[in-house]
Amino acid sequence: MKTIDELLSEGVAGKRVFVRADLNVPLDGTTITDDGRIRAVVPTVKALADAGARVVVASHLGRPKGAPDPAFSLAPAAARLGELLGADVAFATGTVGESASSTVAGLADGQVAVVENLRFNAGETSKDDAERGAFADRLAALADVYVGDGFGAVHRKHASVFDLPARLPHYAGYLIATEVGVLRKLTDDVKRPYVVALGGAKVSDKLAVIDQLLGKADRILIGGGMAYTFLKAQGHEVGASLLQEDQIPAVQEYLERAEKNGVELVVPVDTLVAPEFPDMKAKTPGNPATVAVDAIPAGTLGLDIGPETRKLYASKLADAATVFWNGPMGVFEHPDYAEGTKAVAQALLDSPGFTVVGGGDSAAAVRTLGFDEQAFGHISTGGGASLEYLEGKTLPGLAALED
Repeated sequence: MKTIDELLSEGVAGKRVFVRADLNVPLDGTTITDDGRIRAVVPTVKALADAGARVVVASHLGRPKGAPDPAFSLAPAAARLGELLGADVAFATGTVGESASSTVAGLADGQVAVVENLRFNAGETSKDDAERGAFADRLAALADVYVGDGFGAVHRKHASVFDLPARLPHYAGYLIATEVGVLRKLTDDVKRPYVVALGGAKVSDKLAVIDQLLGKADRILIGGGMAYTFLKAQGHEVGASLLQEDQIPAVQEYLERAEKNGVELVVPVDTLVAPEFPDMKAKTPGNPATVAVDAIPAGTLGLDIGPETRKLYASKLADAATVFWNGPMGVFEHPDYAEGTKAVAQALLDSPGFTVVGGGDSAAAVRTLGFDEQAFGHISTGGGASLEYLEGKTLPGLAALED
């Protein structure tokens, strides 16, 4: 795929450049609680603006129902982008139509505009090719060139990700080029030992990537809510912990295959349990108890890996040459259940190898828990996209950027 450096060498002064970014940031009302994804696209936007392009930034945010919804407006993200650029950023109250057209027409060379949430138009996410294509046609009218830089959306066959690049000269932005380069280090030329830490709530979200990793990784560490399905598959009682009963046969098969393939598939040896899920707003004490995984009391929920598991996982990461981590080890948003996730993050920092934090809640945890982002090898902006890449799937947004 062609990159933004090739575009810049061709010259962009006076050209309208459509940048498909990922500004899908978490909001508390209109307050952005984590601006990592906005900061990630700044190098691409700034390079284009500095070269004299008229930059049109577009993104989705949340899951509106194909119609305008003030709760999902990109206005706060546009304001934050302007702060990070140190320049005024115009904001169009529509994605296409009069507001978008007039806002883009009003740009001078080197100026930036953000158009409203792409998902306010049903054509963005439609499964009907014609409806998506019609929306892509309207987006194409806003620009002369397309730059894909929203890595967190490249696994979606959406109009602005898949259909629009076919209608304009297209290039990969700095973020996508970096993300793809990192993921190739995890698939094509892996330095070993290769250790993967997987957490998060549902084992069903990770089955396909575990399937692939059983032939590639040296060790797989399991945490988060998904761990209790693994424990149940091993014959342990898990109380009222999150459990996907229908996934137990698949997990049992993976445990057997891991042993056969010589892959260490490591599950918790102890866990923090409580009678009920913690109050996430008040952050009142959860009064957890630490128990061995073969002694989880009936009626209690497992909410984090325990201290012995933290030590075990740190030891399994200590000699890693390559590490991929996706998914927290527990309910890290509550201080009583953050230690497992902290321990894995710290183990990545202590590891001598190349460390990749696989986006999503893992990336949020790194920032929420106060770690230095620059100390990790790479923090991805797209958890779902990263996982699908590692599963070996063709990602529509990357395929659309190929020539």
